[in-house]
Amino acid sequence: MTQDANDGSPAEQKKSNLLEQMRRVGESSGRNRAERLNRQSQPQQRQAIRFEDLPEYKRVATQRIAGEMLGVANPFYRSHDIAAGATTRIGGRDFVNFASYDYLGTNTDPHVASSAKEAIDRFGISASASRLVAGERPGHVELEQKLAGVYGVDAAVCFVSGYLTNVAAISCLMGPQDLVIHDEFIHNSALAGIKLSGAVRRLFKHNDVENLDSILKTLSSDFRRILVIVEGIYSMDGDVADLPALLELKARHGFWLMVDEAHALGILGKTGRGTFEHFGLDPRDVDIWMGTLSKTTSSCGGYIAGSSALVDILKAEAGGFVYSVGLSPVLAAAAIAALDVLQSGPERTERLRRNGHLFLECAKAAGLDTGLSVGHSVVPVIVGDSLRAAQLSNDLLAEGINVLPIIHPAVPEGMARLRFFITCDHTEEQIRHAVALTAAKLKSLQDRNFGLASLDMDKMMQLLPTIQTSSSRP
Repeated sequence: MTQDANDGSPAEQKKSNLLEQMRRVGESSGRNRAERLNRQSQPQQRQAIRFEDLPEYKRVATQRIAGEMLGVANPFYRSHDIAAGATTRIGGRDFVNFASYDYLGTNTDPHVASSAKEAIDRFGISASASRLVAGERPGHVELEQKLAGVYGVDAAVCFVSGYLTNVAAISCLMGPQDLVIHDEFIHNSALAGIKLSGAVRRLFKHNDVENLDSILKTLSSDFRRILVIVEGIYSMDGDVADLPALLELKARHGFWLMVDEAHALGILGKTGRGTFEHFGLDPRDVDIWMGTLSKTTSSCGGYIAGSSALVDILKAEAGGFVYSVGLSPVLAAAAIAALDVLQSGPERTERLRRNGHLFLECAKAAGLDTGLSVGHSVVPVIVGDSLRAAQLSNDLLAEGINVLPIIHPAVPEGMARLRFFITCDHTEEQIRHAVALTAAKLKSLQDRNFGLASLDMDKMMQLLPTIQTSSSRP
């Protein structure tokens, strides 16, 4: 004889009561929403905007048309056939490569590779869950302990993306009553985190501590929390934050200081520990160390290092950690092994330093504009015109050099550049040859006045509606 569902077990009754409670809450919320809508005038029926009509698409289409009119092939999304380091292979052809973050050559290091393979054999590919529920693995703890040790701080926490690290940490710690002040050249991920936080945003002139001081004197009393964000080595320009001056300012104004070490770990300091070692400073004086696992450690992900309290907050409150799958065990293992290589082989950092300085010295001697770079991991060659930068990249590719352009809107129009990433494995011959070719190819483009200035703008604007119409057809 079956029992009626309404007269079921205590567990069934409890479930029924819970569902009824949830329905009452939902109905109450629905009534309130309906009342608000009824009080508002009913809007006219609207049509969704086509993506082809968006200004964002028009910018993309304009760039494409401009390139087609000058015969400039798209230099982006070049697919590599092998692991890319100081050299690579694209379409079956070998190239000297200046487009890789593999600063210390850890991407193909045997210790890193064997550690990654062992992790796959033991844990598979994915953590398969958020670390809070079922995604925690021993490698996560070991990696975070190693990162905390590198920075000489209490703790660290890892995220599945470098971009997400800034977004999650900043939006977790800051809110609408707070102020974030950042260097004008800060990475886009920090800007996204600030926007998500709702905090008031101010910028200061690049590496200008006096300008930052003046902003703090004007605004600091009006906010609950204040965060200042800089990069150890700036990813677009290759210069170094004035950390001693920033810490002196921090002592006077009482803000949190966040330093993005994405391009500084493994590069700055005698043993590659980063910006604090470069200047001989106590790392505990910086509140938040941020970095990525995709450069020196040849993995993927990001981290925050600092006090135990900071890490506890992020592990409990940062949406990008709490609601995201844990870092893949194989990526954690690779990063751990790469940190082993960094700690046991400071000669790689020294080789990288020599190569960076050599590249900068040769580029300046060749008359190339290297902007603000001081010759570490990143050396830009500023070209000016976006189309000229793209064509210069293509011309160098034809000569066996792979280096990518940075163009508008990533940088202002007139500041387009080729961005050379230097590694410890580049040879002196490769560096000298690349610089000489860059100078010669750039001069040829300049002599021909190749670029935006040579475009027939009237013709390009006539073509734009044609491109948009054809792209919207089935």
